[in-house]
Amino acid sequence: KMPWIGLPHTTPHLLLSDIGMPDMDGYELLQQIRSTNPHGQEIMAIALTAYAGEVNQQEALDAGFQCHIAKPVEPNDLVTTIIHLFDGRLRVQ
Repeated sequence: KMPWIGLPHTTPHLLLSDIGMPDMDGYELLQQIRSTNPHGQEIMAIALTAYAGEVNQQEALDAGFQCHIAKPVEPNDLVTTIIHLFDGRLRVQ
């Protein structure tokens, strides 16, 4: 497992994470951040992944991600999604 350099001392507003990563997947990453950071539950999280099926989307949402985006994604679409996530207009993607 990877140590979280800086995260215990800071609280980011957004986590943008791939799901399939070496050593630790995105689900484990989000769970570790949420459980070790005192403000971890407040961090918005987006799963950006090649796992694009409906089952994968539901799995990401069930794991605590607010949004699931399939790769490849256009940068403008990603920015729009982040804006909608923070202003409350995003429900499920």
